[in-house]
Amino acid sequence: MDEKRRIAILTSGGDASGMNAVIRTVTRYAIYCNLDVYGFYEGYKGLIANDFTVLDLNSVGGIIDRGGTFLYSARSEEFKSKKGQEKAIANLKKNGIEGMIVVGGDGSFRGAYDLHKQGIQVVGIPATIDNDIAGTDNSIGFDTALNVIIDIISKIRDTASSHERIFVVEVMGRESGIIAVNTGVACGADYILIPEIEVDLVKIANDIKNHREGKRHTLIIVSEGTCSAGDVASSIKLLVGHEVRVSVLGHIQRGGSPSAMDRILAAEFGKKAVDLLLENESGCMVGIKSMKIETSKFEDIFEIKKGIDENLYKLAHILAL
Repeated sequence: MDEKRRIAILTSGGDASGMNAVIRTVTRYAIYCNLDVYGFYEGYKGLIANDFTVLDLNSVGGIIDRGGTFLYSARSEEFKSKKGQEKAIANLKKNGIEGMIVVGGDGSFRGAYDLHKQGIQVVGIPATIDNDIAGTDNSIGFDTALNVIIDIISKIRDTASSHERIFVVEVMGRESGIIAVNTGVACGADYILIPEIEVDLVKIANDIKNHREGKRHTLIIVSEGTCSAGDVASSIKLLVGHEVRVSVLGHIQRGGSPSAMDRILAAEFGKKAVDLLLENESGCMVGIKSMKIETSKFEDIFEIKKGIDENLYKLAHILAL
């Protein structure tokens, strides 16, 4: 009897809810396709250390609703070096692994691309709450993060209205305002401050003063890459002369049980990634565009900076009038 073909999976970079659902799908679908699956712990760090477990149907049972990643994740400076990559490749070959799936964001895919260029078959699955990867409308973890944020902001709105307060809420997004824009639309924010568009706090302060009468609260969403929520609050308080409260959501945005959308994406992305390995495809990423599962080459997505939806940004402010 021929020995089964072996594939590997690892999760890398920042954790995102739905990563466990991806591992579950890849494992179970690969086993259905008569493949063995090796799960490497702590991303590329585990690949260099040859720290893995052989995944089976039972080992991925009961994880579909768990946030984070049970294979863990870590940054690896060593993997960026030629020597580190050589160690990783040697371990893959020693274990007889013919292809691997990398679950993560831009940095993770750049590492995967380095392996691809050295002859390792690699397919990527986008998983980042920032949703800043070109080649896909949504990355795994984005929808869950939005739902977590919206739930928190709904609670903030209750106290803001009760006390007639201005609230500045800081969300994640160092280089991209995608989280902030989508959050702002979904929770009915009055103002959205993002890195892509210049901030005019004087204009915002004047607008707030003109709209204070009859308005019980003002909600300002700030993407962390724009400026600190504390600085915004201090400026608004000085200009408006009204009490301003600050809430920095931080890493609470990453956690939580994945949403239905992220679980379904995990199933579709995981299946497609395994199929691509079986078809001997490499150096590419699975994504979803206009509700269809598609594939993009790593070199193509690296050349494109995914921007915000400017129409959505404008609509958010129209609806906040």
